[in-house]
Amino acid sequence: MKAESNESLDLLSVVLTGIPGLEAQHGWLSIPFLTMYVVAIVGNSLIMAAVQADPALHEPMYLFLSMLAGTEVGVSVSTLPTVMGILWFDARRVDFDGCLAQMFFIHTFSCMESGVLLAMSYDRFVAIYNPLRYTAILTLPRIVCIGLVITLKSVILRAPLPVLLRSLPYCHTNILSHSYCLHSDLIQLPCADTKLNSILGLAIVLTTYGLDSLLIVVSYMLILYRVLGIASGEGRRKALNTCVSHICAVLVYYVPLIGVSVMHRTAKHASPLVHTLMSSIYLFVPPVLNPIIYSVRTKPIQQGIITLFSCKRE
Repeated sequence: MKAESNESLDLLSVVLTGIPGLEAQHGWLSIPFLTMYVVAIVGNSLIMAAVQADPALHEPMYLFLSMLAGTEVGVSVSTLPTVMGILWFDARRVDFDGCLAQMFFIHTFSCMESGVLLAMSYDRFVAIYNPLRYTAILTLPRIVCIGLVITLKSVILRAPLPVLLRSLPYCHTNILSHSYCLHSDLIQLPCADTKLNSILGLAIVLTTYGLDSLLIVVSYMLILYRVLGIASGEGRRKALNTCVSHICAVLVYYVPLIGVSVMHRTAKHASPLVHTLMSSIYLFVPPVLNPIIYSVRTKPIQQGIITLFSCKRE
């Protein structure tokens, strides 16, 4: 594919790469990708619907889980148009402003997902440290406030990125290396100094993913300290069991994120296919696995989904 300069395009469009080296198999690859989208969107939507419909699930833990499901639907919907457009129709060209909008939504929902995981670790901390006042501390207004703070923080931190990119002059290739628009890709295109963009991007990463992950680790260190102080072995097991699903969700989110970050900084000369696969794992795996994890491990969620379908049949 011939690269086109942004001078001739005047910032009208960019070209997405797709899955390098596997262009001939895009039709077959669309099947697993479509399956992942269906599982992610339908699975997370079912969790949100079950929590909303069942009064027994109107507890802090499940309300935060519903928030997490909402952010994962947002991530999936943000990438779906370009990914499936490439795999089904070979539609690689994307309007530049549309690309900036997609970048904003992908990063904003991902940032919100990290914030919700932190809120869920606080939820587990309160439940184990002060179980008798659990619902008194995490009241519905406070949960709503936490959700609004996470949303506003994510939007405010991510909003400057597309604005700064839109103001820069472009004279390099307009080809991006993924099936969707990411800041790490777009920042390579301008022919002006992007130091401010890089510094801002790094600051956002440190104040969101870095700080959130650190606070999650601290929360679980305190939780573990508290659990080890429980005299009964059965009590310790039950206390830790309430955290297993959330720990799995944290690992499913942060392990691919760390992998992508390491790849971008230490394996720049690796095959483009490797970078594409790592980014895809980071964006697709959490929305697909989390509804499965919570549906399998959390009996109230299972019952809520069953009740939801039972009501629809009636």
